[in-house]
Amino acid sequence: MQAIQTVGIISRPDTERGNQIVPQLLDWLEQRAIRVRYDHVTAAYANRNDGLARQDVPDDCQFVIVLGGDGTLLSAATAIGEREIPLLGVNLGSLGFLTALTADELFPELERALRFEHRIAKRSLLRCTLDRGGRSIASYLALNDVVISKQPDAPMIELETHVGAHLVCTYKADGLIVSTPTGSTAYSLSAGGPIVFPTVAAFCLTPICPHTLTNRPVIIPDDETIRVECRIPDDGAYLNSDGKMGAHLRHGDRVLFKRAAHRLKLIRPPRLLYFDVLRQKLHWGER
Repeated sequence: MQAIQTVGIISRPDTERGNQIVPQLLDWLEQRAIRVRYDHVTAAYANRNDGLARQDVPDDCQFVIVLGGDGTLLSAATAIGEREIPLLGVNLGSLGFLTALTADELFPELERALRFEHRIAKRSLLRCTLDRGGRSIASYLALNDVVISKQPDAPMIELETHVGAHLVCTYKADGLIVSTPTGSTAYSLSAGGPIVFPTVAAFCLTPICPHTLTNRPVIIPDDETIRVECRIPDDGAYLNSDGKMGAHLRHGDRVLFKRAAHRLKLIRPPRLLYFDVLRQKLHWGER
C-alpha cells in the first residue's frame, strides 16, 4: 500500500482539550513528514490562519481525524460526501457513540493507521430527496437520521407513509424519524426506537409522540424506498438531516428515502467492539 501522505483534521470549537491536543497532533504528523489539511477551528487552536472550509479539508487526504463528539463527526461525514475517505473519530466530549476513541488513545491508534493495521467499519448512509410539484428541489445525505418535525406552534402533522408499493399508515404525530442502524442510538432511541446493530441492512421508522399509541417503531429492509407524503399546512413542518435544518415543508410535498450507493468508512480501535461501546456509553450492567 502507498504510505500515508496527507491527513485531514476537523475539530469541534470551544473545547479546552482542543487547545491541548491540536498543537501536539500537528507536531506529531509533521515530524513524520505527513501533510496536514485542517478546518478553520483547528487552525485557531494552533494559532494559524491557513484553515480551510470543512468541505475542502478531505481533498487528497488518505483519512480524516475528527476531534470532538458525534456532532462533529456527523459534520465531517457531510464534508466527505461520497468520497471514499475513512474517518478517525476522537471523543472530546462525554457520550460519543461514533467518536469512541479517547484522546489518550489517539497517538497509538494513529501509529496503527500509518502501518495499515487499523480496522474499518462501513456504515450505511441515507439519501433523502424532497419533491415539490413533481420536481426534486433538494437532496440530503445522512449518517444518523432524517427527521420530519412539526413547527413548535403547529398542531400535530399527518404523514402518509409508504414502503415500496405498500401503505404503512398515515402517522398523526409530532413527527417521524427515519434512521440508519448507526442513528438508532441517537434521536430514534430517545423516541422509543430500538437499538439496531450497525451492519444490519435496515432502516427504522420511529414516530414522534404519535396520536395513536399503537404506532410503534418499524424496521424495514434498506433496499426499499420510503415515501412520505405531507398532509400538513404550508410551513407547518420542517425537515432536518443529521440535526441540521434542511427545508420547511409544504402541503403535498413528497419526501423520498433510499439507501445511498456508498457507505461511510470509520476507523475503529481493534479492541473496541460495538457491544463494548453500548456497555460503556449506556452503563449496561452497572449497579
